[in-house]
Amino acid sequence: MSHRGEPSTVRPMPARNPVVPADTKGILYPGEQAAHRTLTRLSPTGVMDRYVEWYWAVRWDLRDRSPYRARVLSYPSVNLTFERSDSGTGGFVNGVYTATFVRELSGLGDTFGVRFRAGGFGAFTGLDVGVFRDRAVDIIDVMPNAAGVTERVLAAPTDEQRRAVVQEYLAALRVGHDPTYHRVLRIVDAMATDPRLTRVDQVAERFDMPLRTLQRMFRRYVGAGPKWVLRRYRLQDGAELLARGCTDALAVLATELGYFDQAHFTREFTAEVGVAPGEYAKRSRDSVGEVRG
Repeated sequence: MSHRGEPSTVRPMPARNPVVPADTKGILYPGEQAAHRTLTRLSPTGVMDRYVEWYWAVRWDLRDRSPYRARVLSYPSVNLTFERSDSGTGGFVNGVYTATFVRELSGLGDTFGVRFRAGGFGAFTGLDVGVFRDRAVDIIDVMPNAAGVTERVLAAPTDEQRRAVVQEYLAALRVGHDPTYHRVLRIVDAMATDPRLTRVDQVAERFDMPLRTLQRMFRRYVGAGPKWVLRRYRLQDGAELLARGCTDALAVLATELGYFDQAHFTREFTAEVGVAPGEYAKRSRDSVGEVRG
């Protein structure tokens, strides 16, 4: 049965980015982080581009330096990670982190990751993504036939070869057609790109669906509620603009991001990031200067 206001045929998914973005959206203090680790992203190929946003690789060598706490405002996405560092080695399914994600980097290490599209991991595996929220679970406990995958990924000498290992493993898993996933993609795409959507009731009205249905769909496929997803995208936008030095009109910025006023934006930003918007912008600006210097 088709949803109200939609034809019975499946609509195309939102257009995918033709290239992997090089922006730093979601990365807190991007200039500072760049001085402590490298970040590489690779596009998915073949059938996996229906479910995977991109592959990514982080490497660090801090053997002669103090540990660094890398902080990220995570996307509403599940990540598979294959990690090797002084603190341990393993493969993990990482659910959506609703608080700021913090990873301490120390010594020598590297991580190869798979960032699924919002809803992609739930559609690909058939699992309720909500059970992984704010958790990292050993890949062996979640994914079928995963024995040895972590070792093969980490043994591959290049990022491209690591991508090939992961894609071969994922492509071998049986995936059924899931029309709800297409709808999730359209809704999340609208949340991420349309600044006019600032409230969950607006989203429900645009896509002609009951609010409770929207909430259940997001818990099952995305792993967090639609209100959180909206706010996370707006906070990411705000942090990105602040890191670029856009601090002259915080009241205007707050309004454009969908906040009632500057005070509401400042309160939520401070609670999530740990510092007020002006202080975050200053530290971001100063850290860039230190890197360039």
